[in-house]
Amino acid sequence: MVSERVGRPLIRCERASQPLGAGEIRLKVAACGVCRTDLHLVDGELPSRAVSVVPGHEIVGRVIECGAGVTRWRIGDRVGVPWLSWACGECAYCRRGQENLCVDAQFTGCTVDGGYAEEAVAKADFVLPIPDRYDDLAAAPLLCAGLIGYRTWAMAGPAKTLGIYGFGAAAHLIAQIAVARGQAVHAFTRPGDIAAQDFARSLGAVWAGGSDEAPPVVLDAALIFAPVGDLVPLALSQVDKGGTVVCGGIHMSEIPAFPYELLWHERVLRSVANLTRADGEAFMALAAEIPLHAASVAYHLDRANEALGDLRSGRLQGAAVLVP
Repeated sequence: MVSERVGRPLIRCERASQPLGAGEIRLKVAACGVCRTDLHLVDGELPSRAVSVVPGHEIVGRVIECGAGVTRWRIGDRVGVPWLSWACGECAYCRRGQENLCVDAQFTGCTVDGGYAEEAVAKADFVLPIPDRYDDLAAAPLLCAGLIGYRTWAMAGPAKTLGIYGFGAAAHLIAQIAVARGQAVHAFTRPGDIAAQDFARSLGAVWAGGSDEAPPVVLDAALIFAPVGDLVPLALSQVDKGGTVVCGGIHMSEIPAFPYELLWHERVLRSVANLTRADGEAFMALAAEIPLHAASVAYHLDRANEALGDLRSGRLQGAAVLVP
């Protein structure tokens, strides 16, 4: 399923398999998660993308071919392909451990073809092992919703009371980790979305309400996963002195002006960009330890446009996953 033109539905097509380059592996795709980033890509909200690209960066697959020099993986291994497809390893960012900011980075399903397909090609050094406890459908959302959620959560630092704005694919996974680590999770949903609030409580949230409501306690930190700039001043207004608000999305609508008083008292507002392989290894180890319930809704690959539409309209609870 190919994105040929911005703002238009994906097109079903057939492509011949291309020879592998050195260090590459070919996967038979078992499942590919549908991420909000895919929506941003299809809708033209990302600054850079290939002209014609296969979306999808939450890929679970089995190795069916290895290129020259591949030693870590063997045919039949199950691996996960995340958003970061490749980093140069040589620029200033890479040298100081920030390969997520690499100036020449490539991104799966954006600048290189992704997993909305029967097969996918990936750089062997940038794919991740997947804990055995998760089947393919449950594992797919871990590859971005889980990974970016993890980096967002980690950047918030220690927090006894944690707010999560936008209770979708990333939030429902990270809420479970936060609860397992003893944090009191407060979930903020679209106003009046009772189903999402009930879902949050079922995963251990101590409070759930609309984004226009105040929680019963002051928050030590807040994570924003909804791509809504209006949530930034709202989250800052609920965070205690010295607290942190982390924006976990790749795209967000314009942030409105807000009084300096909301940022004062050493509150911190920061963003998350992409992920590193170290993030991936750390999160997968955590996912092996904590039995995460990944709420996944399966769609056949041919129904990719329907899955994107359901995500766009907010009809999903959890994550959509395409299955070839």
